[in-house]
Amino acid sequence: MRVIIQRVKSSQVAVNDEIIGKIGQGLNLLVGIADTDTDVEVDWMVRKCLDLRLFPDEEGGDRWQKSVQEIEGELLVISQFTLYGDCRKGRRPSFDRSAAPTLAKDLYNLFVVKLQESGLRVETGQFGAMMQVSIENDGPVTLLLEREATQGFIRN
Repeated sequence: MRVIIQRVKSSQVAVNDEIIGKIGQGLNLLVGIADTDTDVEVDWMVRKCLDLRLFPDEEGGDRWQKSVQEIEGELLVISQFTLYGDCRKGRRPSFDRSAAPTLAKDLYNLFVVKLQESGLRVETGQFGAMMQVSIENDGPVTLLLEREATQGFIRN
């Protein structure tokens, strides 16, 4: 599982020029699901996204002291299968490692539900749709979080 996590002042997502999700200060999460991912990776990623200290303290210092939970920030979660695009060969990305749509949608929805359990406001895009995402990146702060399935795991 891969998540591009961005600290934002605001972010929104539109489908067919209609805004379907919008947040203020918080995190924009672009979520990619691999073909080997399970709820174990989802649980780890939820905790990491909620607990990472990416925000300054009340005095506005340079150090990152607070998590999105501690500032009561908001989350915008966007499905992003292209995070598993492999561009090492040829001129067109390969998406062999991306999960099939059914598995990806189930794990993406689980990720969203577990984030909602935090009590924070969580907005989403539309799974599988062409979306336009507007991000007012704060900092800018952009990080790649990655959690690979346990070695030796075989999916039936």
